[in-house]
Amino acid sequence: MQVSVEKTSELSRKMTVSVPEEVVQEKIAVRLKSLAREVKVDGFRPGKAPQHVIKKMYGERVRGEIAGDLIQTTYYEALQNENLKPAGHPHIDALDETDGFKYTAVFEVYPEISLANVTQLKATRPVATVEDTDVDSMIEKLRTQKKSWVVVERPAQQQDRITISFSGKEGDEVFTNGRVDDYPVEIGANQMIPGFEDNLIGLETGATKTFEATFPEQYGNTKLAGKAAEFEVEVIKIEEPVLPEIDADFIKSYGIEDGTLASFRDDVRNNMERELAQALRGKFKNALMDALYEAIQPAVPNTLIDEEVENLMKPYIDTAKRQKMKLEDLQLPRDVFEEQAKRRVALGLILGEIIQKNNITLDEGKVRTAVEDMASSYEQPDDVINWYYADKKRLNDVQQMVLEDQTVDWLVTQATLSEEPTTFSAIMDQQQQ
Repeated sequence: MQVSVEKTSELSRKMTVSVPEEVVQEKIAVRLKSLAREVKVDGFRPGKAPQHVIKKMYGERVRGEIAGDLIQTTYYEALQNENLKPAGHPHIDALDETDGFKYTAVFEVYPEISLANVTQLKATRPVATVEDTDVDSMIEKLRTQKKSWVVVERPAQQQDRITISFSGKEGDEVFTNGRVDDYPVEIGANQMIPGFEDNLIGLETGATKTFEATFPEQYGNTKLAGKAAEFEVEVIKIEEPVLPEIDADFIKSYGIEDGTLASFRDDVRNNMERELAQALRGKFKNALMDALYEAIQPAVPNTLIDEEVENLMKPYIDTAKRQKMKLEDLQLPRDVFEEQAKRRVALGLILGEIIQKNNITLDEGKVRTAVEDMASSYEQPDDVINWYYADKKRLNDVQQMVLEDQTVDWLVTQATLSEEPTTFSAIMDQQQQ
């Protein structure tokens, strides 16, 4: 076997592999001999047909099969001999040769990554605490989640729930498939397109109104995106929210058995502090990853970027399928995802190099702690823990997360850090966005 490698770009390689004709013929002869014992040929007893007859009948097919086998066996041997690490599957072309067998394999290789700039990283760590006012705000949100509705006979206002029947059309086309009946809209919740809810303010029960509202440019249905539409609305009923009192029953509904406000506030604070710690670490990790990506920026194989773009697009495609939308109506351009995909692939390669070069090994104790933390918010934590450990794939996802966190911890020891004071609400609002 002869192998030559041509570097066609920074990461692209064209590898040519040649196998001598005597090797090809030897493998063909073995295959034909085996075939002769199995096939039936008219005029000959089973297994007694001469080799030249078998070769004439099956020689071309067998040579094709041998060519496939040779590609399978020699490709990986050639990669090993040339010390090449391909990223993704190769594009293989068999070449027409009368003497021997030759093929080319075109592929990309993983980049060589220098970690020289790792010690020069600079990142900002956000710092915040949960204040009493934050706890007050959270309790108000919990009250809002348990609000009830009471019918009122007055014009609709902010925070009311107004039940409507409506139709909508863009141009001459009615896109609501007729009239939508008994549709509840909470004014101010921004569940409708911009301007729609504002047009409901001041309407009374039984009132009708025709108005225009414009769909956002990034609206999911591309036929309506950016278009102005006309809506006809009829008010069926108006309800105002009623918040529950913070009494023992309310508190016990959140699992606080003694029903006291002090215990409730402690529990709310503990949950908020856990959420804040996770959010602060996530924001800091993103800042550190941004600094790492900026400092190293390796060349990234296009085949890996393509795979990651598909991963990023998959949730949108799955949602479209569930909603029975045509995929062509999604119009998901590749460039929307490409930069994010490139960043994710690059960081994965960089972190992998850091793990290998610095012998960072998975801490199973931290894996257990991570699983227990995720399970702690469920009613039966032990069942959740067993659920993770019962499936290697599920557990592997946690292990990869922990190993990445361990690598981030190592990076922290190398970087120059500064602190930036912030607030609970600012951090959580950013996380929701």
